Amino acid sequence: MSSRRTWLCGALALAGCGHAARERGRARLGMVADLGGLGDHSYNDSAWAGMIDARDRLGARISILQSTTAANYQPSMMVFAADGFDAVFCIGYDEAYDLAEVAARFPASRFAIIDAVVDRPNVTSVTFRSNEASFLAGALAALVSRTRTIGFLGGIDIPIIQEFEAGYRAGARTIDRSVEVLVKFVGDFDDVASGAELAALLFDQNADIVYAAAGKAGLGAMQQVRGRSNVYAIGVDSDQDAIVPGRVLTSVLKRIDVSVFEFARLTIAHRPQPRRLSLGLREGGVGLTDFRYTRNVVTPAIIATLGRLKAGIARGDIVVPRTREQLAGFRA
Repeated sequence: MSSRRTWLCGALALAGCGHAARERGRARLGMVADLGGLGDHSYNDSAWAGMIDARDRLGARISILQSTTAANYQPSMMVFAADGFDAVFCIGYDEAYDLAEVAARFPASRFAIIDAVVDRPNVTSVTFRSNEASFLAGALAALVSRTRTIGFLGGIDIPIIQEFEAGYRAGARTIDRSVEVLVKFVGDFDDVASGAELAALLFDQNADIVYAAAGKAGLGAMQQVRGRSNVYAIGVDSDQDAIVPGRVLTSVLKRIDVSVFEFARLTIAHRPQPRRLSLGLREGGVGLTDFRYTRNVVTPAIIATLGRLKAGIARGDIVVPRTREQLAGFRA
């Protein structure tokens, strides 16, 4: 069976489930995953955790459509909207164009999109100031690195990933301007083998810490730290610390799960939803994990330093760059 036909059969089956849920009077929430899909230990998994939370805590009925190509995005959104789902979550910046069209066709439906802005009255655009948490990751890397060389592995060289890079570089520079930051981009967010190859190259070039902001492709960096000594990865989006315990220094959290649950809660309570939602350190929308496997290298003194930096960002004393242009003018 072709992937297109497989996807269509799943969509039709899902529509039937929606009618059953409506008869029971339960709220129905749909999620359109991006191409990484479930199992990425990152973006989609975090969003799905928020959906599960809405099911368990709010009694919602949840459904997901996973896409084999970007051409599936718009039909998936339309399946949910046409069947009267209470809210539709679109996970990823690359769904923005399709959502703008679907939201215009279904003005009575409610949508939310992660990491993009869609200017429609029935869409809530959720963005994260991941540069702020990346700043803390860069500071941590500079404090821990023995080689004074650290790496950044991005998915695609686009503005949203450049925010991670800019924050990471700025954080490292704040601790030690002599620390070298090596940068590589995979070219997509799904190719784990290429992610592993590029992470290996960064380690071979003397980086002892690699921050992988590359979705599923970033799992390649996790593979590389398994077979090397005295090197670490930094995870992204979800808590990836347990993938290689003791070798993932920390993970930069983007609380997609929290934003999905909050939007679901407002929807089910028939409360007004904001058109724009920007979440950073101050709001608890981003942050670092708690170093539960790496306390042997992340000392209390390092944690205290990170706490002071976090407080400075939350107060507005430290303005973290979001672009390479802002980074060029950043003064630690």
